[in-house]
Amino acid sequence: MVVSVRRWLRRILFVLLLCFLTITMYGGCRFIAVWITPQDPYRVPQGQALKVFNEEPFQVDASSIYDKLRLFYWYGE
Repeated sequence: MVVSVRRWLRRILFVLLLCFLTITMYGGCRFIAVWITPQDPYRVPQGQALKVFNEEPFQVDASSIYDKLRLFYWYGE
């Protein structure tokens, strides 16, 4: 059996290069993900922005479940 040192060195170089590029790409994707996400997504908005969701206690005289479901399907929200 003939063992080619040149062939094994190419394989080792390929594996090392693949690992290096994989780690670099993963780090780049993590950096971009951290850069894109807001610092505190649950903070109170400032300026002209409005916070849409507001926690209110349950109201008995509110719309029925049927009306809410109908509006949900109508507007797609």
